[in-house]
Amino acid sequence: MKSSKFWVGVLAVSALFGVAVTYWLGLFVTPPDVIQGQLVRLLYIHPSVAWVAYLAYGVTSVGSILYLWKRTRSLKWDRLAAASAEVGVVFTALTLITGSIWGRPTWHVWWTWDARLTTTALLFLLYLGYLALRKVPAPRDKIAVRSAVAGLVAFIDVPIVHQSVVWWKTLHQSATVFNASLSPKVHGEMAWTMLVSFISFTLVYLWMTIKRYQIETNIDEFDNLEVEAAIAERLREVDGLVNSKASSGTREGGPKDGGSIS
Repeated sequence: MKSSKFWVGVLAVSALFGVAVTYWLGLFVTPPDVIQGQLVRLLYIHPSVAWVAYLAYGVTSVGSILYLWKRTRSLKWDRLAAASAEVGVVFTALTLITGSIWGRPTWHVWWTWDARLTTTALLFLLYLGYLALRKVPAPRDKIAVRSAVAGLVAFIDVPIVHQSVVWWKTLHQSATVFNASLSPKVHGEMAWTMLVSFISFTLVYLWMTIKRYQIETNIDEFDNLEVEAAIAERLREVDGLVNSKASSGTREGGPKDGGSIS
């Protein structure tokens, strides 16, 4: 346990350090872009948080599949899926926010029903629905099954979001890093800053998911303790009722006062 806490702490410090380095490189080291000028500095954050959202929902899908497959069925996979989805929703919200901040001076609007923006907003709503579905009362295994199915259905939108700039005419620029040729269109200091950003926010995701998984585990353990306590209390009530009836039956069947046994 102590070793686990140590490494989680190391992960947290590494993530914080990485984000700080990204901030320093993005604001003070990299040059402005030829076309976008100083606005390009926001792009050291926006693609990274979008990547983390993809990663989070991918992990949710893997956890869902492993829970639905009977050979690997375990609540640990359901807890992982839930934890990752919750973190993914946070990063999807950050994607929409940073995208809107970038879009205002670029497109002159905070929001437009562009294909990339619309499918991303839909993704955000789908996984909010996934989290809401988990809160609907039901037996624990039923919650896990229906959540796994919902998580897999929601994931269908992830490749749609990514390919939206290819399939439709959009205001959003084409993929800079994860393009079809896998050839990033950034170089030099900008490329290094973006790489540090991707690594840093991935570490942030890992730390947040681990902490959220631990919370989910504690919730399940607490619920189990409550169920065990309720069962124990009911058993005590039943034992008390049985003993009471037994005592009553003994008194009724015994010899009357002053009577003769023979």
